[in-house]
Amino acid sequence: MNQNMAAAMELRCWGGDWGLPSVHTESLIVLAYTKFSGAKVAVSPIDWTWKTITVTVPELVCGDTAVQEPTQILNFLRKQRFNADYELTARQGADTMAYIALLEEKLQPALLHTFWVDAENYSNLTRPWFASRSPFPLNFFVPGRLASGALSRILLTTGEAPLHRISEVEGKIYSDAKECLNLLSYRLGTANFFFGNSPTSLDAFAFGFLAPLHKASLPSSPLQSHLRQLDNLTGFCDNILAVYFSSDHFCKIAAQAGPLPPVQETMDANLQKLTQLVNKESNLIEKMDDNLRSSPQHKPHRPEPKPSLSSAKSSTPA
Repeated sequence: MNQNMAAAMELRCWGGDWGLPSVHTESLIVLAYTKFSGAKVAVSPIDWTWKTITVTVPELVCGDTAVQEPTQILNFLRKQRFNADYELTARQGADTMAYIALLEEKLQPALLHTFWVDAENYSNLTRPWFASRSPFPLNFFVPGRLASGALSRILLTTGEAPLHRISEVEGKIYSDAKECLNLLSYRLGTANFFFGNSPTSLDAFAFGFLAPLHKASLPSSPLQSHLRQLDNLTGFCDNILAVYFSSDHFCKIAAQAGPLPPVQETMDANLQKLTQLVNKESNLIEKMDDNLRSSPQHKPHRPEPKPSLSSAKSSTPA
């Protein structure tokens, strides 16, 4: 018997605000996945502790094992038979990997820039929040350290040598991010989740990336304005918060969401090109994944799917 399965699991992450269980994208991804897969974890916010500087979050601790990074944590949970992707086909599994790669390559740099590099947002929202959640004297150090890490990550993801100024890649960052949001909106359509009636790891990643941008009170963000024009994506976030996190004190949902609105059915040239890129990557992943899929699979510990708020009120168009 796997000893880790019998051990209690603790998830260390940044705490919540803005109506979210965590303001931190990577922490949100893992929190959502634990809800979707039925994994029982004790959530331990690192706010106001020295872990704000000593621990890389999110971190899942199970017995003598400590796992960091969302992808590694989700893989660990799957090995414990907490698998939100159990019912996906090989094609859907490949699509999941392709879309997650797209989120990390096209959307994440713009989110990092929005919260950590944009001077107005950093001075008025991001820095004060993380400083207020860090004990003295770390409150003077933690925000700057996180901002430096975000800038380095942006340049490593999008820059081409030689790198001189972040301004050299700003335009492309936001153009790519808006195209990514458009593609996600088109892919989701009027559904509640990306694959059927139950959320999967792709829904967890999409929620983690989208929810902070949707909920934060940003002084300056064209990207947030663009997201708020895509009603099905904001409704997607609100629905997950209401169905899976409504009992949490930091997620106060004022009203139930109605059926998700329709989105445009046509694609412009850039969106079509991005869709073709994702499909090409998905086809490659599906071929590489054949051997893995043919290995023995065990039915996971998974909760009964919760009805979405929209489907509780009326059926969602196919």
